Amino acid sequence: MKDVPHAQAYTVPAVHAHPLDPLSPVELERACGIVKANRPTQRLFIKSCQLREPPKAELVPYLNAERAGTPLPPPARQADVLFFDLADRSLTESIINLDTGSETSEVVEGHHAAHSKDEIMEAREQLFKDPTFLETVAKLNLPPVDVVVAPWPVGADNTSPQPRRIAWILYCRGPSNHPDSNQYAFPLPPVIFWNVWDKRVDSVEWCYTGGEGDAMVHKPLTGKSVIEGMQPGEYLPELNGLPRRELKPLHVTQPQGVSFSVNGNLLEWQKWRFRIGFNAREGPVLHDVTYDGRRVFYRLSLSEMHVPYGDPRPPLHLKQVFDFGDVGLGRAANSLENGCDCLGSMRYFSWADVNSAGRAFTAKNVVCCHEQDNGILWKHTNSPTGRATVVRQRLLVLQTIITVGNYDYIFAWQFDQAGGIHLETRATGILSTSPIDMGKTSPYGTVVSPGVLGTSHQHFISVRIDPSIDGDANTITQDDVVADPWGPENPHGVGFRVSSTPIAQSGWADAAPDQNRVFKIQNRSVINPITMTPVGYKLVPLPSQMRLSQPDAMITSRAPFTQHHVWVTSYKDGELYAAGKYTNQSNGKAGGLETMVARKDNTLDTDVVLWHTFALTHIPRIEDFPVMPVETHTVSLKPNNFFTSNPALDVPLSTQAFNKSTLAECSGCPAKL
Repeated sequence: MKDVPHAQAYTVPAVHAHPLDPLSPVELERACGIVKANRPTQRLFIKSCQLREPPKAELVPYLNAERAGTPLPPPARQADVLFFDLADRSLTESIINLDTGSETSEVVEGHHAAHSKDEIMEAREQLFKDPTFLETVAKLNLPPVDVVVAPWPVGADNTSPQPRRIAWILYCRGPSNHPDSNQYAFPLPPVIFWNVWDKRVDSVEWCYTGGEGDAMVHKPLTGKSVIEGMQPGEYLPELNGLPRRELKPLHVTQPQGVSFSVNGNLLEWQKWRFRIGFNAREGPVLHDVTYDGRRVFYRLSLSEMHVPYGDPRPPLHLKQVFDFGDVGLGRAANSLENGCDCLGSMRYFSWADVNSAGRAFTAKNVVCCHEQDNGILWKHTNSPTGRATVVRQRLLVLQTIITVGNYDYIFAWQFDQAGGIHLETRATGILSTSPIDMGKTSPYGTVVSPGVLGTSHQHFISVRIDPSIDGDANTITQDDVVADPWGPENPHGVGFRVSSTPIAQSGWADAAPDQNRVFKIQNRSVINPITMTPVGYKLVPLPSQMRLSQPDAMITSRAPFTQHHVWVTSYKDGELYAAGKYTNQSNGKAGGLETMVARKDNTLDTDVVLWHTFALTHIPRIEDFPVMPVETHTVSLKPNNFFTSNPALDVPLSTQAFNKSTLAECSGCPAKL
């Protein structure tokens, strides 16, 4: 990167924030203002601005001293600004030192930045005036006002450079003409490719609409209405009939208040202590996670979500979005509401972002924090006395919900009272549909309404786990449970044991449920005095199906992290993204995990990162339409010989006096005992 002369006219007041706090609105505008002031004659389009986290070598000593109550001077407060020069269309990365006002920058070659809301809204407005678009709609015998357009990042099927584009998939408004009617019940055959820079339609491609036996036969329009025979598929009660009447309110109350404390972005609850950050790409990020004063994880985040569709019929084979890299988890986050998205006593976190002009705005309530009951934590009934001892489990939950086009995803980081951390992922929303000839079926999906195909697809999610188990020198082991062979030590053939294999250099591994495979993060220099084994945490990987595209297909090279469940890399500042930094229109050259592990770095007793990929292969059901009930997956990180006994022994016993449960009143119920 090169240094940029600072524009002296732009003053830089002092910054007072924790090194891990997201940038404030003032800091965002200051960073963007410096970039613009240093280029007074250029027209800039700001793509993103977010905190540049301090180098780990600087931050760890600061965090250690902070926890010890002996604070050190903070590292430099910096911002990453990404922007286009509208004159020459160049893309530039800049690092702004908010303490000094200095800037270093580098032009990005060969990559496209993610699309932003401003860019999409501008393109949508221009699209409806474009003559090619109007001619295309006229062929459908539909009024332009009835056409609904859905933007999609353009996938890639070759390595040649491509212009900056958006794909518009077309739908029709339902017969009710209600603004919230379900347009996905009326998919239209054309896909329009929009050239972002030239502000025009690049091409129009018509979907192949055949089914079993004629999938690859292109059929011209017949002159009939393209939505003839399709039926409304409404999900709103006011459009779909009355809701159920029997459901009574369920109130979650905490009359004495919550058990957690929040100081800025620092959360403390039940021996847990950590900081929550938030940025445009990853959304919520958990930093400096400790339990009872012991270091556990340096950083936890969602790295990427890739959703490739399995329909090979052109042009829909290009539906292969990276929801975080192409769109941004943070930028897609909903503003959550009490009583709807979250129940109980809530603490909300908001986040500041910038628009294309570099002006800051606040996205409110993007994370909700609350406690919830999670059933029984542990129980035992003492046989000699008959006394039952019960402890109920409570979780601290940090939930974010995002909407990316047709899909909605709920991500919840959950902390339990026994030292475990869980990531619960729920997928819901509406299927991305395509047209199919009436009366036909397809091997590439399920007909969910007349003339409407719910295409089969996969959702790949990568979780980035940066451990610090009692320190930064950690090792990942692959642990399988194996049967002992017959022999003097196993004369009855019943013996089995754990076979532990340290992962000595960066690489990958896969889940193996038939071997009860887990991956342990251990600090081999800290030995548990009871078990006489290294202290650690374990990841139980989700044994989901991995990518179904061919190994040498372009889509596979675009998303290398989808090939294996587990990846282990050595830590490098800035290596945060499983599919590489620039996924939009990527052509297999964006880097990512495959590039990181190719270094074959040492991963024994050093600073390592564990990445876990899990997937939902979604073969749509009719029950998923017109709106999909949640599909839930949970990944857990649990202490493994980290403590000297069950760490939840001190959780208070559950009693009726404390919990105040009541008996349900109902007609016909037996009399109360």
